[in-house]
Amino acid sequence: MKTDQHTSTPDKPLRHSHSGRYPEETRQRLATPPAAPRTGGTASSTIRFACAPCFLGWVAVAMTERGICAIELGDDRQAVSAQLRRHFPKARLADVGPEFSSIVAEVITLLETPPKTIDLTLDIQGTAFQQQVWQFLRQIPPGSTVSYGEVAHRLGRPRAARAVAGACAANRLAVVVPCHRVISSNGSLGGFRWGIDRKRTLLHRENTASNAAWINDKKSVPR
Repeated sequence: MKTDQHTSTPDKPLRHSHSGRYPEETRQRLATPPAAPRTGGTASSTIRFACAPCFLGWVAVAMTERGICAIELGDDRQAVSAQLRRHFPKARLADVGPEFSSIVAEVITLLETPPKTIDLTLDIQGTAFQQQVWQFLRQIPPGSTVSYGEVAHRLGRPRAARAVAGACAANRLAVVVPCHRVISSNGSLGGFRWGIDRKRTLLHRENTASNAAWINDKKSVPR
């Protein structure tokens, strides 16, 4: 992805992608048929979860038998637990604590070390269009941003910028599906379901890590 540099301001990330092509594998993944959407779980379903503190406050990681279905951010344990209860009102929520310690640690590592990638099994539920948007967002590298309109254009729906924003707002997997890397076309941050301050912090952290990696790469090139 091609990027260029912008002046750093609190509301403008340093890098913004333009119309460079995404890899062929991205387009193939977007063509994968999405799973049928589910809402709120069922009365008989069980969702296991665990909470832990992180630099953004607290994180809750929830999992069905298929994979991770939610990663929530909030100010404290009560806040992230309440978010899960609102999202899955019909399911039985089980706080498993230590049983999920390694998975929660991986998610926190992803939060704190932006260039790092982790292999997690996900249970992503949504409409066909939401699935397309979320899969596309997972191809945006740390340190880069795209606009809602550009995502719509890349998906062949140039007039669907608002629908893209709606898909970002419906995302339940913080950072793993990096909706925080989508901003308004005027350079402002737009929205973020976990708070605009967290979005700003994530983008700043990712940009700093990306710039540091670029400098290290330049130093390693023989002269």
